[in-house]
Amino acid sequence: MAKAAHTTALQRIAAWLSGPNARIAVIWSVLSLIFIGSGLQGLMRGQFPDPDDALRLVQIRDLLAGQSWWDVTQYRIDPVTGTQMHWSRLVDLPLALLIGGLTPLLGASLAETVTLIAVPLLTLGVVLFIIGGLARRWLGVEAMTFACLTLGLLAPLVFQLQPMRIDHHGWQIGMVAASLWGVAHNSAIRGGCMAGFAMALGLSISLEILPLVAATGIVLALRWLRDHAGRSWLASYMVSLAAGLTVIFLTTRGLGDLAQYCDAVSPAHLAFFGITALGTAVIALLPALPRWAWLLSFACVGALGIAVFGSFSPTCLTTPFAQLDPVVRDYWYVHISEGRPLWEQELASALPMAFQLLVGLAAAIMLAVKGKPEQRLRWAEYAFLLLASIALALLVWRAAAFAALLAAIPLGWLVTKLLEQLHSAPALAGKLLASGAIIVVLLPSSPVSLYTALTPRDVPTGNQSGAQSGGEHPISPTVTDARCDLRGQAAKLNLLPAGTILAPLDAGPSILLESHHSVVATSHHRAEMAMRDVILTFVGPIEDARAAAKQRGAGYILMCSDLAEANLYARGNPDGLAALLIAGDTPDWLEPVPLDGQPAQPAEFGIWKIR
Repeated sequence: MAKAAHTTALQRIAAWLSGPNARIAVIWSVLSLIFIGSGLQGLMRGQFPDPDDALRLVQIRDLLAGQSWWDVTQYRIDPVTGTQMHWSRLVDLPLALLIGGLTPLLGASLAETVTLIAVPLLTLGVVLFIIGGLARRWLGVEAMTFACLTLGLLAPLVFQLQPMRIDHHGWQIGMVAASLWGVAHNSAIRGGCMAGFAMALGLSISLEILPLVAATGIVLALRWLRDHAGRSWLASYMVSLAAGLTVIFLTTRGLGDLAQYCDAVSPAHLAFFGITALGTAVIALLPALPRWAWLLSFACVGALGIAVFGSFSPTCLTTPFAQLDPVVRDYWYVHISEGRPLWEQELASALPMAFQLLVGLAAAIMLAVKGKPEQRLRWAEYAFLLLASIALALLVWRAAAFAALLAAIPLGWLVTKLLEQLHSAPALAGKLLASGAIIVVLLPSSPVSLYTALTPRDVPTGNQSGAQSGGEHPISPTVTDARCDLRGQAAKLNLLPAGTILAPLDAGPSILLESHHSVVATSHHRAEMAMRDVILTFVGPIEDARAAAKQRGAGYILMCSDLAEANLYARGNPDGLAALLIAGDTPDWLEPVPLDGQPAQPAEFGIWKIR
């Protein structure tokens, strides 16, 4: 009997290894190795893809060091008052659990490294299994395979799911995928609840997926409108969404902070979703209504929800950044490219991505028109969700990751059809055409990359940026690329007595992560006035710079001269502090502080003590 049980277990393992889930696991393993290999240099240097990732680790360290679960204040940003972050503890939880659990075994440093690699890749695995499972159910194993492979070639997704990318975007992608799984479920109540709770998690992490929450609600409302029997979809979705938001709010924010925020779920949002969920449930309990009465009922529920929301927080009826200080808007907000529309991006990289998303939309429409009759309605809904996500991406380019997630399945199906055409084409021309189409679908930036590689181009320099520098130096757009080696130099700041450093906004997280110092501000809008003072110190009249820095309690000034942010300040005022420091013309009220040790201090990095 024991032998039979052993044989059965082996048979199950063999069946799993030969099945579709094993194929997805292999794809995940291969993609993970590729992601680790391609980012190995950054991993070895401890270089995060984005400053927000570094600040997220700072927040995790503070939590593990004893800061309250309910307290998300960064006390070393604008240390006079501290800065309350708008980030959710939901994202902190898996990171803190893994680091805390591994530290006794591996030590703090190695535990952090393992976590920084593992958590994004585990998120990738969740996304792959959800998308792969849907593709297999709808289109078969081959389409599943290519949908999963396509995920690894969609640049917006790859960036958000790469190792070291521990900020909240990866988890939001996972929640959108989980919501999609719920929408595709066979059970209206279970599927609606799954989609609603997934969206509640995603919204609690960040409000930026609110348009997709609405788009999902529209899809489920149309199911109800087509057939009264489908009312459970929207009712369960809305009730689960409202209940989930409330439970998550209570477990992550508690009752100690009931302030109204426009950038995070607050009581006003809970009231809106509570009213609309209750109204939806009541309408669902009524007998079938005429369409005009149905539409009027929902219009009344929506109007009541908006009215209550507006009464709680009228300023939040506009965008979260509508009231932003003009200086912060002009020198910071409009230069955060990921939060800007498509037409403000570097088109050489953005247009191929947009093309890939539109091809995915075209493939979804083809499936809705020419697919299996019993699946056409499902593909029409899918195409609508993809269209909504593309529209959101056009306005906020960071949201292209959500569109890429949805585009993966129709793109995978399209690749299978092109491969069939490649194999069946009798002539060489047909095979070449199919091969070219596959390359363009999977790697739409390849023609642009080839053109860029063959075309000489000038490297932008400090002089071209408008800085009055004595010598030219190429500009690095981000902290990651900067030759000032902020991460390496920040660790040496521990040689200096602890103080407050006034530095470019994007430099702040590395300083906080690697040293015991505080910073006046980082690129986080809840410290809006501190951000304004940093900017004005660098771009304002030079005679006011010292007083502005001292007013914020700064004891040091730090500069990375090849950062795009620093050169933006230099362009803003060629006679201001940023331009003078980049040019090597130090005011007499600043005393240079050399940092000994390794790595050697690059010419682009400088720190001065305020006399």
